[in-house]
Amino acid sequence: MVDPAKSIAVEWLKRDEGLRLFPYQCTAGKVTIGYGRNLEDNGISEFEAEQMLVSDVRVATQDARKFVGEDVWAELDEWRQACLINMAFNLGLPTLKKFEKFRQALEDKDWEQASVEMLDSRWADQVGARATRLAKVIAEGRL
Repeated sequence: MVDPAKSIAVEWLKRDEGLRLFPYQCTAGKVTIGYGRNLEDNGISEFEAEQMLVSDVRVATQDARKFVGEDVWAELDEWRQACLINMAFNLGLPTLKKFEKFRQALEDKDWEQASVEMLDSRWADQVGARATRLAKVIAEGRL
């Protein structure tokens, strides 16, 4: 059964707080998002973080597919697809698109060269072990 007081309060809070999908400073100077969620004092729950991750992975998967194209995507095994999703999540599609030699190596199924192209990047320098692990999976097709 729905608590009527909570339902009324939710509607009022939506109206009074307004929805902001990007962080902003509230009148008290706190970093806030959504319907007045004070991130500095309240943060988010593990459940909320998981929900956000699921949503972000959905977007990263779409971006990874766009990066290589549907034909190449369909021929990649689940491990290599997972690597591309990880990279798309981390880099975003605009930056991932700059990995032109990497994309070409994937299209050519030249896994060793794809791995080399991953590691020959500023991204690899920035993320270290993550890049090494993902490049190994691209090269070998497994963890």
